[in-house]
Amino acid sequence: MATSSAETRFRITATLTCVLAATLTLGACSAQTPGGDTAPTSANDSDACKRNQDAGTITYISGYGYSASAGQLDVFLAEELGYFDDLCLDVEINASGANGQQLVASGQAQFTALGSASDVMLAAANSKNLTAVATYGTTPPFSIFGNEKLESLKDLEGGSLGYFINLTPIASAMLDEAGVDVSKVEMVKMTNYDPTVVVREQVDAIVGYASNQPQSLKAQGLPFSEFLPSDLGVEGTYNVMEVNSRFLDEHREVAADFMRASLKALQYCLDESDACIDKLAKLAEDSGQGAAFPREQLARTWEVESAWVRESAGGNPGVQNESMWEPEYALVKEYGDVKELPAIADMMDADLVADLYDGETLIWQEK
Repeated sequence: MATSSAETRFRITATLTCVLAATLTLGACSAQTPGGDTAPTSANDSDACKRNQDAGTITYISGYGYSASAGQLDVFLAEELGYFDDLCLDVEINASGANGQQLVASGQAQFTALGSASDVMLAAANSKNLTAVATYGTTPPFSIFGNEKLESLKDLEGGSLGYFINLTPIASAMLDEAGVDVSKVEMVKMTNYDPTVVVREQVDAIVGYASNQPQSLKAQGLPFSEFLPSDLGVEGTYNVMEVNSRFLDEHREVAADFMRASLKALQYCLDESDACIDKLAKLAEDSGQGAAFPREQLARTWEVESAWVRESAGGNPGVQNESMWEPEYALVKEYGDVKELPAIADMMDADLVADLYDGETLIWQEK
């Protein structure tokens, strides 16, 4: 995973553009924002604005640098487009991509994004101070990709399978469903993210991200095989936003506004993909991570992952419920090697993001 040793930080201070009488709604004073929507601005004596300012700095830890992933690019774009500013939020972004869960659990940061609900569940077994507030899709982001000679996962027996950090419960379930005797597969912990190692047969296959390494191989015109969870009837989730539980309890409306601005930026990226990726690529370049996150890679990733957001069983972007997590919960119980797993309801807040929508529309102007 490519990261920068330097932390990239954005400090966003409130810009107050008009003063309203207390009897007027915030919608009466507004500014046009990208996409043609109307963004509320806040008067100096606005209770909501003061509430958000009084909460102090909100620190967000990017799970993987400047990746074009939901729960990540939308936070960068919310800052870039001024949406946090509109809601009087002071947000600091750490794009180093390291130790997000630990920093949030300890209270040193407030928000971070993870790759799937199973990541949340595995951490929840050891931490009581993390709450999931958004799930962005119901397509597991993982795939097992390998040398073109592999006709099925069963062919991995007698060969090797690479993995990063750990063999995910989704991957374990895929191997099980394919009838693979894992005792006959050499497991190799990978030290770099070069997907061409499978083409060169340094390992036979790798557990990776369907939106990343396989897309790079396709772009290079290299032959390979790929097996998706859906090919084997394995269900899961895509990307989750977590918040420090204590912060959520003490500043629920502030946390809601952070998500409101982020989700507005997410919709911008769904509607204006090219412009969104242009801005993200420039941010990566300006922060010294352009080589790790070139525009062409970001565009390939977002083309795949934006489809996962649109196809989510949760409906509106970010909305989550217990049923979305149930298939993955069962997999973590079976393959996650955890002694005690909290109930799904104890790991998520299903209302925070759902309450930000009026039907299919994100509530932006206060009423």
